[in-house]
Amino acid sequence: MGKKLIVCLLVVGLCVGTASAQFGGVVYDPTNYQNALLRYYQLQQHLVQLQNSYTQLVSTYNLAIRMSRNLHNMPARYRAQFSQWRTVTAGDNYRNTAGWINGANRGQAVLSGYQQSTTQLGAYDQAALSGMTADELSRVKSQYASVELADGINANALETIGTIRGKATALETQIDNLEQDSLSDDAGLNSEVGVLNKINATNVLTLRSIQDSNKLLASLLEQQTIAAKQQREATTNAINADISRRANLAGNMTRVTGTLTNSLQNFRMP
Repeated sequence: MGKKLIVCLLVVGLCVGTASAQFGGVVYDPTNYQNALLRYYQLQQHLVQLQNSYTQLVSTYNLAIRMSRNLHNMPARYRAQFSQWRTVTAGDNYRNTAGWINGANRGQAVLSGYQQSTTQLGAYDQAALSGMTADELSRVKSQYASVELADGINANALETIGTIRGKATALETQIDNLEQDSLSDDAGLNSEVGVLNKINATNVLTLRSIQDSNKLLASLLEQQTIAAKQQREATTNAINADISRRANLAGNMTRVTGTLTNSLQNFRMP
């Protein structure tokens, strides 16, 4: 449509120029007039492009304004209350639980507190060990090892629990700060970089929490492993005792039968 308009204008211009020349008027150059019309048309196209660009920029600006608006009254809408970490408490009538409690709450001096609260494991003297049979000595050493391993794993679990509980207050403070920044209406805390920083901080806190959970799970697994070892020892000792009883049963019966036969043969009525 635009090209047809230009052609029509050029034809009219040529006609006007010819008529003017015939009647003594100013001679009109059709080439210059054509170029002027072409430039005018190009300016119109540029104007349309500028209008479209302006409309797009206004739409982008309005979208940015809408995206930058915060939800109102976010703390009242989304803030939730959670239970606080509780410390371990216990009576101490005989002054032997304070160390355990300190280890469970802070993860400090765990071994001494554990030993103070538990019955100490004695040690066999060499003469007693030398007087045992091979099977009995193996059984005693295995049971002794079970107690020693249980002590080590229990102390490790107690230290893990105490360390996590001891740092819980500081961790909750960091979580509270993150919550306040996330629910804040401050524009500086809701910029693109600010939001990304809060997301990164949340991811780090999540990883730390998962790491602590894995530590607790590992402690539980270690304790279950020791319990399984002790159960195996009890079952194994019962099986070995049955094997020994059955192995000695035939010999014992033979001796009893032989003695009874000799007694009957040598028996004489008075």
